[in-house]
Amino acid sequence: MAHTMDEVAKLAKVSPATVSRVLSKSPYISAKTVNRVMAAVEKLQYHRNVHARRLAIGRSDLFGLVISEITNPFFAELIRGFQAAAWEHGFDVLLLNTEYDDARAEAVISKLIENSVRGVAVMTSSLPDSAIAMLTEKNIAVAALNPVPVDRLVSTISIDYQQGLDQAIEHVASLGHRRAAVIAGPETNRTATTIKNALVEGLRQRGLDPNPVAHSDYHLDAGASAVQTILSAKDAPTVIFCGSDLIAMGAIIALEEAGIDVPKDVSIVGIDDIPFSSLVRPALTTIRVPREQIGRASFTALDKLMKLKRQKGAEYTVQSELVVRRSTAPERNFALRQKATLLSRGHS
Repeated sequence: MAHTMDEVAKLAKVSPATVSRVLSKSPYISAKTVNRVMAAVEKLQYHRNVHARRLAIGRSDLFGLVISEITNPFFAELIRGFQAAAWEHGFDVLLLNTEYDDARAEAVISKLIENSVRGVAVMTSSLPDSAIAMLTEKNIAVAALNPVPVDRLVSTISIDYQQGLDQAIEHVASLGHRRAAVIAGPETNRTATTIKNALVEGLRQRGLDPNPVAHSDYHLDAGASAVQTILSAKDAPTVIFCGSDLIAMGAIIALEEAGIDVPKDVSIVGIDDIPFSSLVRPALTTIRVPREQIGRASFTALDKLMKLKRQKGAEYTVQSELVVRRSTAPERNFALRQKATLLSRGHS
């Protein structure tokens, strides 16, 4: 037999409104009252009718989380961080992915609006900017992992890739590398373009003018295909910077199949520090992006937006950092020159 909120209230000797506030985790209820209500809930095995609640208040207990593709390891920790933060505040998460498909992206927006979500974390650049306007017009808050302007009901989560990129460039320069190449992410992806431009500029400033600069989808096989462009270059690079760890792993596989040793012949640097990056052989030197922190920051941004009277958005920044593993090593000729110098000093 299904019990009602009124029955819970009667057993706990409180009003139905108090039961509702307790179940919504309102911070203004005494611990004694919370314990009494939750004891009644457990005894009656009460479950809220979320659909009836949505009809009553015009808004669900859902927050939306939009990603590019569920199979990309980049998103696993991000989802975990966002979902953990939402659950800690008594909310559920509607997870949707675009698969980089325009028609699917339109369906995603419709699904979010239909479910009367309280806010949406847009963690993909595959949604058009017009999608954000469609959401805010429905009074739905947005936290975007995109270079979109901060506005009413719109906050942004920015990743400071520059710090990690600078560390990576200095790292390979200190190893004696002078010829670099880049396998960037998709040309149509705004985040990939931002990273590529920052990386190319940083390499040029350090005297490692990258050549060639290729592009790849975020898949192992695409990274492997892009290596063919690298290998056909007139002056083969001694270090390759990749736009993601998946691209880097694909590059390592292709290089080894071509008889090129990583890192003895070519060093590889990735971006993201997905869980597999420490398991691949050689373990990948990469730029760590704190994805769980991004997920939590996104929920915090949405939560604050809904509590502010003016609902003016803000910018939140997370830092990247280099993680050095075994896929980078001294440039071979540079290492030999160092050895020769040390030997000559020993005889002087």
